[in-house]
Amino acid sequence: MSSIAIFPCRYTPAENIAKELANRVTLKMYTDENLISDTAAAFSISEDKLRTAMFGRTSVFNKFTLEREKLINMLKQTLHQRLNSTDQYLFEGFLTSLIPSRVNHVLKVLVVDAQSDRISYALANGVSEKQAQKSRKEFDKMAYGWTDFLFNKEAYESSLYDLVIPVAQKTEEELVEAIIKCFHTTSVLHTNESQQAVSDMLVEGKIEHILLEKGHKIGIVVVEGDAVLTVEEDVFNFGKLEEELSQLARQVEGVGKVTVKQSPSAKKSIYRRQKFELPSKVLFVDDEKEFVQTVSERLISRDVGTYGVYDGEAALEVVNEDQPDVMVLDLKMPGLHGVEVLRQTKELAPEVEVIILTGHGTMDDMQQCMELGAFAYMNKPVDIEELSATIKAASEKAAAAVGKKGTPKNG
Repeated sequence: MSSIAIFPCRYTPAENIAKELANRVTLKMYTDENLISDTAAAFSISEDKLRTAMFGRTSVFNKFTLEREKLINMLKQTLHQRLNSTDQYLFEGFLTSLIPSRVNHVLKVLVVDAQSDRISYALANGVSEKQAQKSRKEFDKMAYGWTDFLFNKEAYESSLYDLVIPVAQKTEEELVEAIIKCFHTTSVLHTNESQQAVSDMLVEGKIEHILLEKGHKIGIVVVEGDAVLTVEEDVFNFGKLEEELSQLARQVEGVGKVTVKQSPSAKKSIYRRQKFELPSKVLFVDDEKEFVQTVSERLISRDVGTYGVYDGEAALEVVNEDQPDVMVLDLKMPGLHGVEVLRQTKELAPEVEVIILTGHGTMDDMQQCMELGAFAYMNKPVDIEELSATIKAASEKAAAAVGKKGTPKNG
């Protein structure tokens, strides 16, 4: 049935308008929090993880874990089930972005205003100017981060919506009437074509879920049951990849013909399936940038997901925000000494396994590091195979610790 979706814009009357529309047109309100709750129940996943996927920044390890893509896929599958029902909804929130434009029976609306007028709206509602400026910037950054991740577009870009309504001194009643007028046009009717689009989206979501679980990030479009999978990067053995992707897609009920193709504008980088059975959240900390880059590249070529930083302060920031599984840590660096980084890491996140890799350590350093909980103590120069094996062993220990205690914060 026909529905309305409103993308939020802080310090505009968008939220009031959504509630009034729900009452006037008799629509069921369905918000981001409703979607998060339903998805958590359907997939037995943490609500906090889903909130981070929707409202938070992307982890520095995400290209190796595909964690955000997996969580957003769960949100999409849950939302698309709602779209497949006979109920009429007033969707309100970031979830608006998860409804493709081909679903014609949902009117996607953006109520927006100039920054100065948004601040005036906040002031009129009892918010101080300082707080209003800060809150608006934080919200817009969050909204832009969301749509940039999904579409590489800014949140308030008109092409993302069916109807963009500038407030421009209009009353809430005038804005509501304008949306209702558009909603009652023939372009927002529930048609066979629009229902087919929802059915195709449900199949797309299931295919994407299977591919992501196997480490494949691929463009997917399903039209009347036929699936087209598009690879955006160069491929060494396209025939082998084509066969693997086709077999995975055909596991989904309702899939007809499967076509795998390479994008005409494929990136020059080589396509790699992420191997989740190998370490994918390794933080490399060393002030020698060239060394970090060289070793990181060699580890990544062995399917070890590695992110490098060049001082202790940056390392602790990553630990706090993205919690790696394993840290490879130098000792003698400008600023915080490696021993202090180790100590603070174990206080912040005891589950992180720390491998000391140094060219200037002493026996006293080694003893102190091991007493503080280091997993291993290694000397430069290091054999890359030995380092890889040590990282894998540390990652397995970290995974076992998480399994015993439950998923840690930012895990």
